[in-house]
Amino acid sequence: MYMTVSKLLLTLWVAVAVTAPLHAADDSKPRLVMKADKAREQAQKTEAEQLEKARAAAAETSSREADVLKRQQLGEWEDAQRDKAAAQFDERETREQKYLREAQEAAKKERKIPKP
Repeated sequence: MYMTVSKLLLTLWVAVAVTAPLHAADDSKPRLVMKADKAREQAQKTEAEQLEKARAAAAETSSREADVLKRQQLGEWEDAQRDKAAAQFDERETREQKYLREAQEAAKKERKIPKP
């Protein structure tokens, strides 16, 4: 009888030892599947966030480009105004030179004042 109980205990121990890893493996598979699903969801979420950030950056870049183009066009207007002002300045300067020259010529002439 003593042999039978020891054999029974040994058999029970072997059965538990063999089935425990199998049971643990069965439990870990759903956990791995769940972890894989969570990782997949996280990857999709991260990808969506990065895509949204890229879209926002592209929109910001295009708005900055539009601002630069607008400033460049305003620069053309400023250049035209600057050229116009320079032309007016040159015209005024030549007019002043003309008046000065005429005044100098008039000063050189002898004036005869009629005697009463």
